[in-house]
Amino acid sequence: MRIAPLSLLISATLLAANVFAQDTATVTAIEAELSVKQNELENYTQILDKHLSEETRLVSQLDLLRNRSTELDKEKNQALDAMNELYRRLIDDPSLNISAAQTRYQEAVALHKQNKEDITMQLAAIASHRQDIKQIRITKHTLVNTLESLKDQLSTARVERLRNEFSREGTLEIEHTINCKRTETLAACEQRGQQMGLQKSTQRFIDQLFANLTEQRLVEPKRNLAGAQVKVVSSHVTASSFSGQGNYSVNLSVTMRGDVNASRLCGLLSVDNRFCSEYGTPLSGGIGYHNSYPTTFSDTQLNYAEDNAVTQPRTVMPVVERAPTPVASAPVQKQTDKLVELTLRSNVYDDEVFINGVSYGSTKLNLQIPVGMHEIEVRKLGYEPYKTRVNIRRAQTIHAQLVKKPRAAKVAQPLSSNPKVETKKVEQPAVSLVSESPVTSQAVSLVNQSVNNQISIIPAGSFKMGDLTGNGLANERPVVEKVLSNSYAMQSKEVTVSEFRRFVQSTGFTTDAEKAKGCAYYRNGEPVWELDYNWQNPGYEQSENFPVVCVSYEDAKAYANWLSGEEGKQYRLPNEVEWEYAARAGTTSEYPWGNEIGKNLANCGWCGSEWSNRSAAPVGEFAPNNYGLYDTVGNVWEWTQKRASQNDVTVRGGAWNFAPSLARVSTRLALAPDFRANYIGFRLVRER
Repeated sequence: MRIAPLSLLISATLLAANVFAQDTATVTAIEAELSVKQNELENYTQILDKHLSEETRLVSQLDLLRNRSTELDKEKNQALDAMNELYRRLIDDPSLNISAAQTRYQEAVALHKQNKEDITMQLAAIASHRQDIKQIRITKHTLVNTLESLKDQLSTARVERLRNEFSREGTLEIEHTINCKRTETLAACEQRGQQMGLQKSTQRFIDQLFANLTEQRLVEPKRNLAGAQVKVVSSHVTASSFSGQGNYSVNLSVTMRGDVNASRLCGLLSVDNRFCSEYGTPLSGGIGYHNSYPTTFSDTQLNYAEDNAVTQPRTVMPVVERAPTPVASAPVQKQTDKLVELTLRSNVYDDEVFINGVSYGSTKLNLQIPVGMHEIEVRKLGYEPYKTRVNIRRAQTIHAQLVKKPRAAKVAQPLSSNPKVETKKVEQPAVSLVSESPVTSQAVSLVNQSVNNQISIIPAGSFKMGDLTGNGLANERPVVEKVLSNSYAMQSKEVTVSEFRRFVQSTGFTTDAEKAKGCAYYRNGEPVWELDYNWQNPGYEQSENFPVVCVSYEDAKAYANWLSGEEGKQYRLPNEVEWEYAARAGTTSEYPWGNEIGKNLANCGWCGSEWSNRSAAPVGEFAPNNYGLYDTVGNVWEWTQKRASQNDVTVRGGAWNFAPSLARVSTRLALAPDFRANYIGFRLVRER
């Protein structure tokens, strides 16, 4: 048997080879950029560590100068007292020499003055140094987001490369010999020989597809999960003959094109299923979905001419192998039915298309459908279904427009099964509700505040804090065990524009963004200051139920102090332990629903929501966690309470324009207290 190299047989394959080279070049370029940015991040991390050490040294020197100032002030006062004493004695004894006392006092004053100047210079040096640290932190958090975005781009490029590699086309020239059975005619022997030769060529073609994959070592062990398919573009007999020993030999030239179940590509590469969403709804179980797909043709799938002549080349009918799909298949049509192309699009993500009552996955969708009348329906939870009846005679595109159902008032509901939820409406300041139930109960109590932000009672308990899966940043390690001895209350949603407006109207408060420099926003992958941006104008369209942004750490603290006076209870920002414990809500995964971000489950960059990479979303648009907290994944970063020893402040939770991997529950970003951006907001806890 002779198998010609796939990449050298026909011009179409040469073109495909160029595509594969481009795919590999893209992956290589992204990997190179990742390496560069990773080195930059490590470099800035080292620079930051040196600056922090230098800041500690400068502060220590300042403490010494201040201590010395006390000593010098004491010496100056003692020298002054001594000189005054000599002046009194000089009245009685004009011959008394007081020059030594004068010199002592003059030196004490000079030293005290110099020390004050040194303190002023040291303070200026520390302020300048802290400004450098602030900029380094901004650069670091920019690099972190860039790195995570590049990782997403790399996964997308790898998936696309694998899809193209499975879709390559080539020609095999194959020779096959069989022994004719005594009971079969020559025509039957000839047909069987061609069938077996074609079967062997398809199997060989698939073997070569897998052998030539760039990531063959990773994909080959999962071969039976790939759903690899082959389409015979054309085939013909180039030579055939019978021997005197009853053998039949045939030479076939078969041109084939590969294909693959595209929704399984992510499982093959061990990447998040969201990178395969454009190819259809990914399988919920990833590579654990165990339907096996045949990789060879069966005899019943092949058609051959009845002509017995074997001296002339004959054409073998092209055959397409179709693998079973995870959803119900359409009713089998007669082979004589004419098929036309139908293209379906919609205005929403993660919908489901039904044609004549049979699911075909999600849009965007291209398929072949028999000519005639068809019932088409597009469904999505929370939207009115799109229904139409069409008479399809030729290629057609349908754009389905789904409209949101009217929304009823939302009450936070935990994700755990049958949790106990308590809701009370009050006109007076909220009464403190305390639950001492353990974390495993996942009970949630809710009470309305006068600012209309419900609170959830977070039960006492313990948890492991930090990077539990090994996918996190260096500042998420080591993992530590934390114990919260008392329950506490936390706002179920991020503080909204409406709530913050009431505070401003009540107090006349002016935010840091409005005082000077404005608010930062992301442009070309880095924060840029915009003088006109503030909490009322964050650079994107917002309504009153959007989370307030462009507020600094001090702005958030000012709001907490005001709300404490309004409600008669103590409100403050949560510390990092409180925030992560509440956000985890009894889970150990990266997100409340598991270790993959999924699609349209939260508002973060490339998370598949209608707000992703566009703006923040209205609070409470996505399902709450087990403790009734909304938007702990994405939407906007949230300020946390800093320790007295900290100069920087940590934000948690990710944001609408940051990579999904930075919306993990343990992700931490350190920023200066006066930093503000249109992707940072906050929520508060209420003390017992």
